Amino acid sequence: DGLPGRDGPPGLKGVVGPSGPVGPTGPPGRNGGGVTYVRWGRKTCPLISGTTLVYEGIVGGSFWQNTGGGANYICLTTEPAYQPGTGSADANYSPVYGAEYQTHRSGQGAGTLSVLDHNVPCAVCEVSTRSKHLMIPGTYICPHGWTTEYYGWLMAEYKDYKGRTMYTCVDRDPESIDGSSTSTNGVLFYHTEADCATGLCGPYNGAMELSCVVCTK
Repeated sequence: DGLPGRDGPPGLKGVVGPSGPVGPTGPPGRNGGGVTYVRWGRKTCPLISGTTLVYEGIVGGSFWQNTGGGANYICLTTEPAYQPGTGSADANYSPVYGAEYQTHRSGQGAGTLSVLDHNVPCAVCEVSTRSKHLMIPGTYICPHGWTTEYYGWLMAEYKDYKGRTMYTCVDRDPESIDGSSTSTNGVLFYHTEADCATGLCGPYNGAMELSCVVCTK
C-alpha cells in the first residue's frame, strides 16, 4: 500500500446551531448610588418614591452667645446610646443646646409664626434611587431633571449674635418638638433676607424672606 495522502482543505463553515437554554438569574448587583440629607424642621421624610427615613432627630448646636463650640446645626437622634464606661460630666466640655425657631413678626414666612420659640425637629432621609444631592438657596424650584425632596425657608443664626451657624433649608411647614413652646433660646433659627447695599438686589428683593429647595438626581 502507498503512504496516506495530505489533508484536504478546510470545509465550509456550518450553519449556527440553535441557542441553548437561558441560564439561572445571577445574584443582585451592588447598589450603584444613593444619598442622604437632613430635612430640617420636620420629623418625617417626604412621601417621594425612593426616599425613606433613616432616623428622627432633634436639632442641636452651640449657644447663641458663645464664641466657641460647633459652628453648625446637628440632627441628634431621639434614641441616644452612651458608650460603656461613660462617666459623669467633665468640667471641660462643649455643651450642645436645643434649637428654637425665632419667627417674630406677623406675615414673616407663611406658616412659621405659629412655631415661635418652639424647639426644632429634624429627619435624616435616604434616597436609594438617586445619587446626587443639592440645596439651592434663593428659590423653591429645582432645576429641570431634578427631583424636589422638599422646599422651605433659608435660615441661620441672627446677624448680631456671637454664634456662627450654617445656612440651612428649613421646611416650609415646620413642625415642633411636643411640649417645647417655652422660650429657652439655645441655638436659634432666623429667616434670612438679601442685603441690597452689597449688590444682591436686582434679582433679589431685600424685603422678602429667602426661599430654598433640596433636590436630588
